[in-house]
Parts: sequence; C-alpha cells; structure tokens
Amino acid sequence: MLAAERYDRIVEMVNENGSMRVSELSDRCRVTEETIRRDLDRLEQAGRLKRSHGGAVSIKDDQPEIPYRVRETTHAEEKKRIAQAALSMIRPGDRILLDASTTAGYMAANMPDIPLTVLTNSIQVATELSSKDKIEVISTGGQLAQRSLSFVGPLAERSLETYHVDKLFLSCKGVHLEGGGISESNELQARLKQKMVGISDQVILLADASKFGVRAFARVTGLNAVHAVIINEPQEGDLIHRLKDYDIQITTV
Repeated sequence: MLAAERYDRIVEMVNENGSMRVSELSDRCRVTEETIRRDLDRLEQAGRLKRSHGGAVSIKDDQPEIPYRVRETTHAEEKKRIAQAALSMIRPGDRILLDASTTAGYMAANMPDIPLTVLTNSIQVATELSSKDKIEVISTGGQLAQRSLSFVGPLAERSLETYHVDKLFLSCKGVHLEGGGISESNELQARLKQKMVGISDQVILLADASKFGVRAFARVTGLNAVHAVIINEPQEGDLIHRLKDYDIQITTV
C-alpha cells in the first residue's frame, strides 16, 4: 500500500469509528506503530483528523464550542429555573463541583453565602462566587478554552484527581437515551467531565429539554452514572416516562 493510499485508509477508518488507537491502525494497515504516529502527525497538519492521546479522532462531525455569552442567552429562562432547583439540593458544608456551563453560572450568581467548598473549572463561576465570604472556591487551573471561559486539558484533569466531592452539577451538549448517553462538543471537554464524574458521590445532570435526543461529538458517560436530572417541562410527551427507565431522580421545573 502506497503512503497516499494509507493516509486515505486511515482517515476513512477514523471517520467510520469516531476515534482509533495507534495500535489498531498499525494492525489494520500492517505497518509499525511508529509509522502510524508519523502518518497521524502529517494528517493532522493537513487538517484531515485530530491527534489524541494514543491515537486520533475524527473531525468530520466535530462541533465547535458555542461562545459562553451566546450560550448564556440561549434557553436562558429554562436554565435559570433549572439552576434555582439545583440550588435547593445544596446543604451547608457540602463539597460541590460546578462545571463551566451557563446553568452553573446562574447557580453561582444566585448561590447563598453559606459554608461550602466549590471546585470548578469555570472562570465565570469562580468570579461569581468571589464575593461570597463563606464559600471556599478552588479552581482547577489548566489550559484556557476561550470560547467556554473554562479550563481543560491534562493539568485540569490531574487537578481533579486530587479531590473528592459530594455532588457534581453537570451540564452537557447532548443527552441521547437510546445510545451514547451524555456527550460534549469536543474531546477535551468530554475527558474533563469524565474525571468530574469519577470523583463525585452524586452526579446531578442539568439539562434543558432541547439537549435530549442530541448526540454530540465526544461521549462523556452513560446515563447509568447519573443519580438525578433537573429538566424543564419538555415538549416531547414521553421523554420523562423514558427517563424513568434509568432509575434516576427526576425534577421538572
């Protein structure tokens, strides 16, 4: 197989599977892993795929993050009601984790000044909480994702590994009941949220109804990892009924 043919085959396989590891590509193309790594570097430089840790991911369906200020005004009233319901689940002394969603931003803006520890990767959340004397705020640090005003990447992931929290308030790009579960717009956000789920006793999903039925680019986790969901009253009549099949506490607002 000529190099040009191998490049096309690699891109085809990565697009078909969404992502593939170097070892898999090496086996299928019958070349060394070192050759595959060089191929992936060239293909990334050509804009045909994206390198990931140990392999490559497709860019065919990659969805760029929507800027925070745009998301803040999308379904704003629903998000504010969801945020208010989420605040009722917080108790003094809780250790909580807030992601960089706009719903978490609304939570932070309206959070009472009670003894809490709040871990977050969100610049907006940290800023909103900075004036509350009784709340200890811990930022993950990491690589700044400018569009979402959030910290992501290996440093943020390692930071999360040093903590354990009682409750995670998590939003996402999409929730698909028939397969895929919770998903995000890109791999960096998905990997960080996987870490968030792993260090949390209770996972509370904050998702307005528009996010259901959406399967975004990068999978975060299945719905079996979720303990509770807060959702606005959906237009789709059987959505709540289907959610009940997952043994999840459901709050509608």
